[in-house]
Amino acid sequence: MNDIFQLTLILVASLIATVVSRRLKIPAVVGQMLIGILLAPSVLGLIHGGHTLEVMSEIGVILLMFLAGLESDLTVLKKNFKPSMLVAIAGVLVPLVVFGLAALSLGRDLSTSFFYGIVFAATSVSITVEVLQEYGKLSTRAGNIILGAAVVDDILAVLILSIFTSVKNGGSNLILKFFLEILFFIFLVFVHKMIPRFWKLVDKLPIYVKNTTVALIICLGLSLLANAVGMSAVIGSFFAGIAISQTEVSHKIEEYTSAIGYVIFIPVFFVSIAISVSFDSLVQHPFVILIFTLLAIATKFVPAYFAGKSSKLSSADSLLIGTGMISRGEMALIVAQIGLASTIITDETYSELVIVIILTTLLAPFLIKLALRTSEEK
Repeated sequence: MNDIFQLTLILVASLIATVVSRRLKIPAVVGQMLIGILLAPSVLGLIHGGHTLEVMSEIGVILLMFLAGLESDLTVLKKNFKPSMLVAIAGVLVPLVVFGLAALSLGRDLSTSFFYGIVFAATSVSITVEVLQEYGKLSTRAGNIILGAAVVDDILAVLILSIFTSVKNGGSNLILKFFLEILFFIFLVFVHKMIPRFWKLVDKLPIYVKNTTVALIICLGLSLLANAVGMSAVIGSFFAGIAISQTEVSHKIEEYTSAIGYVIFIPVFFVSIAISVSFDSLVQHPFVILIFTLLAIATKFVPAYFAGKSSKLSSADSLLIGTGMISRGEMALIVAQIGLASTIITDETYSELVIVIILTTLLAPFLIKLALRTSEEK
């Protein structure tokens, strides 16, 4: 019953947080994450996580990215492929170099310093997606560039992490991992082409909500496959959404999936992000936390903004892309957890990383809203 109590508490608190956030005119996701910090073991201690909440949280982020894929216009994504690639590559290389040098200057060893760069190279677009959806900006050109760039830099970050951990642990399975990841993307192309034909068979199924049922099976299946080849599950779910967005029933699937996700799984995800926060490192090393937080913001915003400008986008769109790439969230947490499990980093380093990740994730929605407001005033 403890899991049910925690779930009930999360849903009630999320509901209140969303209402209050709307009244205060701040993004609802910020209120949900702040509630997570308040209920977490480090503050009130009412929520302790556990396997059930962990699974529900994972499903939440998978559904959120699936919905982002459903809302994406593939034509617009293809049209903005070059600026997305430019934003992604700049947004990976700059954090790798800057965080590596910053960590070295603070006395970290070479391996740990490079790992800092990998952690902050990935962008957690789930927070950005939620804010852009809330303000009706997800399907804009800037929104599509952010989505494309976030997927590409997650792929690049995962590849770099795979190479780094393989070299660190002996490197025998590096070629196999890379080969499997290439096969996965070839399979995604096949799925994308086959979905319209496959849906003719789905239409004949004599079951209730058949379209949404099959869509969720494909979403979860591609998420599992992505995870199996060493990539983030959200990459699989995002591409599942893009593939299914071709069907005539995509709007109906989006409606039902939104109901499933936003009623229970997605609020659990946003609240659960904050559960692992410990404030010990913040008290012991406030200057280090401040420096890394500022660097985390700057190393995504600056390269993304100038990549947007070099792609002949307006200042308003470039500003939105820059702020949209700042959030780290679950992707950075996953990378940090891999580093801790692989003994690449210590518990103290992990705590520092988690606090910086949470701070950037909390600040990102405010910065996105500020960028949106600036563009409206122009």
